[in-house]
Amino acid sequence: MSATFLRSCVLAARPKTLPAAIVPVWLGCVLAWKLSGEFDGWLALHTLLGAVAIQIATNFFNDAIDSRKGADTGRRLGPQRVTASGMLSAGTVMFIAVCFLWVALGCGIVLFNARGWPIMWIGIPSLFLAYGYTGGPFPLAYRGMGELFVILFFGLVAVAGTVFIQTGAWPPAAWLLGLQVGLLSAVLISINNFRDREEDATTGKRTLAVRLGPKPAAAIIWLEIKIAAFAGLAWLALGQPMLVFASVPVMLIGLRICWGVLTLPPGPAYNRLLALGGLQLVLFAGVFHMAATAR
Repeated sequence: MSATFLRSCVLAARPKTLPAAIVPVWLGCVLAWKLSGEFDGWLALHTLLGAVAIQIATNFFNDAIDSRKGADTGRRLGPQRVTASGMLSAGTVMFIAVCFLWVALGCGIVLFNARGWPIMWIGIPSLFLAYGYTGGPFPLAYRGMGELFVILFFGLVAVAGTVFIQTGAWPPAAWLLGLQVGLLSAVLISINNFRDREEDATTGKRTLAVRLGPKPAAAIIWLEIKIAAFAGLAWLALGQPMLVFASVPVMLIGLRICWGVLTLPPGPAYNRLLALGGLQLVLFAGVFHMAATAR
């Protein structure tokens, strides 16, 4: 196995996107401990490995399928794609994606043995949509449903599912946290799609940014950030006032992101906004963790 092959695999795995898989499990475990006082490290490990494996599989499928559909062109403003650039063949990329789905399935079996049939209702759609996000008869990313997919599966389902795995319950607090995490993760997709709007319009990738145009695309990012931040006030109603402070980095970094998408034309500068979106998600998680564990 050559160093070039390994570098190509790391590039296709898109490490910068992995916080979108790690944060929901991390915060779900923190919230479960906050609510129940219990933490199962064995189940947490398999939840995390399964989520990361699905995220990586999704990225590999996306790399190969976008290349096959001609969505990755020489006009691309984002990171290099390994299939379109010829670094790896489409068959190899698809095979690696399937391998990661097998890893996720193995983790799912452990979780099924612990919590039963609800894991099937979480796991089967997640495994299928790793491919169905860009492939299959109704690819979500090509139908303007990428943001909805992320809010549902990398927010609500991932966080509430993690809390269920840890506690066996579905408390309202898990859905609130899932909404916040999902919206902040969707910011990453929305910035990416806004940046690539002109290229996507020429390749048949009908994202929300393509369908609605630049002003609504900027407004969507603004709404995702503002709703995620102000939803934090609901922690007061749930008797967890300290958790409101998790919205502070969203307010601060979110202002910079909103200013950027409202004033900058889509282009390479959006890569910096994308990095800020990732930082926003991680800092939200860090402050939430500290607030939840503060004595």
